[in-house]
Amino acid sequence: MSTKEIQENLATDMDHWMQIEDAAVASTGAIIEKTGNPVVRLVMEIIQRDSLMHHRIQEFIKDTITREPVSLTPDELADVWTMVEKHIEIEKKTVETAENAIDSIKDKKMVVQEYLLNYLLIDEKKHDSLLATLETIKKGMYPYG
Repeated sequence: MSTKEIQENLATDMDHWMQIEDAAVASTGAIIEKTGNPVVRLVMEIIQRDSLMHHRIQEFIKDTITREPVSLTPDELADVWTMVEKHIEIEKKTVETAENAIDSIKDKKMVVQEYLLNYLLIDEKKHDSLLATLETIKKGMYPYG
């Protein structure tokens, strides 16, 4: 398969995936409207916002194929890297805080709080992973960085 065919397939996949995310947003919205339960509403709002962000990312991926390629230069990363490093430290603190909070309520029958704290921990670890991958990209650009 040629690069052009692979790109066309990926763009089509992104269109399809964006439709699924739109359905997820509509579905969560319907659940939010139907329930008054604050836990269910909160979970649906989390999923809805994630689906909106997923849609944005999928559209960005498609646009990099069908409209304008994207680039990331060493200079662009260098301009903000000190700030990114500070943010990496912040994310490490959020992971530590979440882990401590979870540990403090283990076996205390606080299931809703533990459920939500575990969600936060997973999300904070996701941020940490995104930044670690960005650092890997930086190191690929700067072999000695």
